Amino acid sequence: MDRPAKQHNVRKADAPLALSVGDPSGIGPEIAIAAWQAGSSAGVPPFYLLADPALIAARAHRLGANVAIAETAPAEASRVFARALPVVPLDARFIDSPGRPDPANATGVIEAIDRAVADCLAGDAGAVVTCPIAKKLLYDAGFRFPGHTEYLAHLASRHSGAELTPVMMLAGPELRTVPVTIHIALAEVPKTLTTELIVTTARIAATDLASRFGIAGPRLAVTGLNPHAGEGGTIGTEDERIIRPAIERLRAEGIDAFGPLPADTMFHARARAGYDVAICMYHDQALIPAKALAFDEAVNVTLGLPFIRTSPDHGTAFDIAGKGLARADSLIAALKLARRLADTGTKAAGA
Repeated sequence: MDRPAKQHNVRKADAPLALSVGDPSGIGPEIAIAAWQAGSSAGVPPFYLLADPALIAARAHRLGANVAIAETAPAEASRVFARALPVVPLDARFIDSPGRPDPANATGVIEAIDRAVADCLAGDAGAVVTCPIAKKLLYDAGFRFPGHTEYLAHLASRHSGAELTPVMMLAGPELRTVPVTIHIALAEVPKTLTTELIVTTARIAATDLASRFGIAGPRLAVTGLNPHAGEGGTIGTEDERIIRPAIERLRAEGIDAFGPLPADTMFHARARAGYDVAICMYHDQALIPAKALAFDEAVNVTLGLPFIRTSPDHGTAFDIAGKGLARADSLIAALKLARRLADTGTKAAGA
């Protein structure tokens, strides 16, 4: 029986957060600048940006942002954070073309992710926070992973020597949701969904909610796949054949899971008070309620890894890049949640 990998808390106390810049032609550079400008008055914890310093300086100038930039090492980031945006330089250099993605930037985008993860695993960063990437651009450059989540799992598995299963969570002030299947066509969901996949996903969610979110005995509400959760098999059989056996297995393991529940009645305020996370069967079933309730505050969290990773819940927004229109709310929420999870994990490990 597969179990979630044991979490290894190697972080140094109060280590800054490592922020990878994402696609530099998107809004990543400017929301990083805006997050630093918001500073401690907005509760933004110390972080350093893995990026090309010249591009960050150029983007700040383009936006008319008065930002001091300090090229630094991770160990010095917290010390300089109050007076300057700490930027840890990449070996790669970026082409500064806001709104126009350039394949030449792919190497630096991947380098920033690699170094953020390496810093976190070495204990030099408290968590990995990622700005949005453009997957097609990376695919064209030979990147062979579906996205951030799968690549982070690859890096973590290579480090630990064991195959790890990443789980995506959208976390907002009023709702946490986890999709069991993610970036696949809706027609493929019933073919992909298995009892084992639901059990593995829910088990990882329960483990991380306890160890990182500090929730003792987390309550997992499990959605059905079909309308009315199949209505006893009259509207599809997956709910009884696949989902209910998964819930029974989870309960036998001592996990407080219940359902399958009709998704259309799970997300109003009174229903949300009865659980700590909703385990959903497909992407939109999880993300629509999460984003409807907290579009500017929801955070993408990757569970099941030996380090913490958060990110904004939006994409690169090439259409507004470099125009001074991007809001940093979701990135700020991602930074704040990463700090809270890092602190909770460190305390749980007795560090």
